[in-house]
Amino acid sequence: MSLELLYLGIGAALFFAFWNGFTDAANAISTVVATRVLTPIKAVALSAVGNFLGLYFGVEVAKTIWKGLVHESIVGPELVIAAILGGLVYDVITWYFGLPVSETHVLIGSIVGAGIFIGGIEKVILGSVVSKVLLPMVYSPVIAFGAAFLFAALIIRVFRRYPATRANRYFRNLQLASSFFFSFSHGSQDGQKVVGIVLAMLAFEGILTEPVKTAPFWVITAVQIALSLGTLLGGWRIVKTMAMKITKLRPYQGFAAETSGALVLVGMAQLGAPISTTHAISSSIMGVGTTQRFSAVRWGIARRIVVAWVLTLPAAMGFAFLVAWAVSLF
Repeated sequence: MSLELLYLGIGAALFFAFWNGFTDAANAISTVVATRVLTPIKAVALSAVGNFLGLYFGVEVAKTIWKGLVHESIVGPELVIAAILGGLVYDVITWYFGLPVSETHVLIGSIVGAGIFIGGIEKVILGSVVSKVLLPMVYSPVIAFGAAFLFAALIIRVFRRYPATRANRYFRNLQLASSFFFSFSHGSQDGQKVVGIVLAMLAFEGILTEPVKTAPFWVITAVQIALSLGTLLGGWRIVKTMAMKITKLRPYQGFAAETSGALVLVGMAQLGAPISTTHAISSSIMGVGTTQRFSAVRWGIARRIVVAWVLTLPAAMGFAFLVAWAVSLF
């Protein structure tokens, strides 16, 4: 394999990190912006630091992307390039309509779709896909919703005698910590997924040997820069959908949503389950909104989001398969 193709594959992975920041990393700062605790620029700066540290939080998610979806013998630059291009087509469509599509499932679906074309369906590691992707895809939003609902309800009960202005001031300060924690958890999930792609290509080329306890510093730095640039340059349309249209948020709700979502993300990262940050924060926001009253959540918007989630995996698989086929013609 030529080094030029390897560089192109790494470039494609870093572009995905940039695009993830452009369309998905805004989830990590949506609540802190919606509650007006931080301006967008300050929130991005806080998010960048949290994401960077989160990238050092183990390599279990990276290993799942590397060798838990399709057999590692086919995860080379050709597969990565086809997967990124195929996923990008679906990404552009959903971004245009302002839907907070899960970049996690775009990436996973695209890798599996391109892998099926390149190596055949027998190269798909079905057991790992079911246990590390499909099952967590179902139960992680439920856990996030329930945890956020219970946490927000507990806060309401404990602080029910506090004046609203005093409670809001208290939780505005706490939300700085919860926003940082969620950004950290975002790095431990979405940042690690891109790191996993790069590690797979380096191993495919024979540059990287196991065991791998942490990724090379240059890989983490490159992924972090790409994520931060993407978050800085785009994503505010998604912030508006996530934090403004689903339900109106108060500081205590933002704190409860971020903390609950981050705990789910970090817990799943330790298990090597690459779950969606979009799922985690969306479900958490719905959970805290429901504590006010069921109608406080705009379920029409929520329904559109769920439909986009369900379509993501098969659509990304299909687009990546077609792109891999098209590339093979040249």
